[in-house]
Amino acid sequence: MSPETKLHGVYPYLVSPLDDAGRVHREVLARLVEHLIGCGVHGLTPLGSTGEFAYLSTAQRLEIVEVVVQAARGRVPVIAGVAATTTRDGAALAREVMARGADGVLAILESYFPIPDPGVEAYFRAVAEATDGPVVLYTNPQFQRSDLSLPVIRRLSEVPNIRYLKDASTNTGRLLSILNETEGRLGLFAASAHIPACVMLIGGVGWMAGPACVIPRQSVALYDLARRGEWAAAMELQRGLWAVNQVFAKYALAACIKGALELQGFPVGAPLPPQAPLDEAGRREVRGILEGVGAL
Repeated sequence: MSPETKLHGVYPYLVSPLDDAGRVHREVLARLVEHLIGCGVHGLTPLGSTGEFAYLSTAQRLEIVEVVVQAARGRVPVIAGVAATTTRDGAALAREVMARGADGVLAILESYFPIPDPGVEAYFRAVAEATDGPVVLYTNPQFQRSDLSLPVIRRLSEVPNIRYLKDASTNTGRLLSILNETEGRLGLFAASAHIPACVMLIGGVGWMAGPACVIPRQSVALYDLARRGEWAAAMELQRGLWAVNQVFAKYALAACIKGALELQGFPVGAPLPPQAPLDEAGRREVRGILEGVGAL
């Protein structure tokens, strides 16, 4: 995929289904991909936060990308998460996922020690240089020790194939600041922490989020309404769907989405230990919300 190709719409953050021995449930993941494409999603994002990338080996990450690419069969773009603690490893992983057929990368910086702005910027530039596809910057101040500052985002927006940013903060005003700072050079994807319809109203291009795995049809319907500027209808649908975002924020990311998918008939398994699965009260709450939005 050329960096000039426009990304937009609903990109579910895929879960990573593994058995107790660490083997990828290839058939389950492929069936989930087929289901999501059939529901009209615009792209797929394996190895996002909901995909538990921080708990996976490199071999597991690459196998998951392979399965998703093969199952998608070019019908929608696959934007694979690339996360590392070192610049060298980040660039190497970007090359590996692209070699396995990913159309672009979601670039994530993992860090144990805080990294100053020049190091953060150098990391993302190296990842971008390692691929000829579009790069989506990922910023999540809740989980990252070293976040992307506005000056760094502005400078990175000048890199030819860094074309998008996915913001997982809870600060919608920050999204508007990013749009103003980058002057149209970056397309903005929201996360489940934001109200998707509101992000579309201020100029976003879509959202990359775990809940889209369990409410894909509803998410696509919301996106379509927002794209057409039918804001009253969009907000009516958004109000009903917001309960899904709220329960996603209440429970652990992978536990909530994996638990919901299990309820929908996808045996994706439990989150990788030491993460805990949903307890029975959580399962009851998630079931009730899914039933309420017509997703069961």
